[in-house]
Amino acid sequence: MTDPNRLRVALIVGSTRAGRFGPTVADWFAGRLRRRALDLDRIDLATAHLPDQLAGHDEPPPAPVRELGERLSAADAFVVVTPEYNRSFPAAVKNAIDWFDTEWAAKPVTIIGYGSDTDGGHAAAQLRQVFAELNAVPIRRTLTITKTWQRFAADGSWPRRDPDLDESVTALLDQLVWWATALHTARATTPFVP
Repeated sequence: MTDPNRLRVALIVGSTRAGRFGPTVADWFAGRLRRRALDLDRIDLATAHLPDQLAGHDEPPPAPVRELGERLSAADAFVVVTPEYNRSFPAAVKNAIDWFDTEWAAKPVTIIGYGSDTDGGHAAAQLRQVFAELNAVPIRRTLTITKTWQRFAADGSWPRRDPDLDESVTALLDQLVWWATALHTARATTPFVP
């Protein structure tokens, strides 16, 4: 059950590939989100069952699209956890973005990018451009994590202790909460007009 007075953050897991690492990164970040007074809605694109082909403008959206649309509409902020593939983000992320329009508008979004040899920076930079086109507000702070699979601690937990990573997450969440609060108030006061 969610508290209507708390900000709602949609945590979107963008990898759908077999053997994916995205859920591990999302689990860790969800733990950091739960330390704040936020409601979390975890959305895994691997189980969202969004069709690959977009419907025509005069066609009703399929049930999975309607269901995900309701969850996105209810969110006050978005965190996209995405790997970097070929210097970009996965097709499943773009498909999920393109199914929706007003659901993203006037809400902050940040990216958690990760990779093996890359840090997800290219994926994050490109997603910032895409979300800006949809009237979302890509916040300045993102998080990029390189050598993701090598960051396990001796006890098997992920990621191993890293003061720089902890500081980056704290600053990111501070900024995300600020923007989510400001934009929630603005949307309540004056409906957003695209």
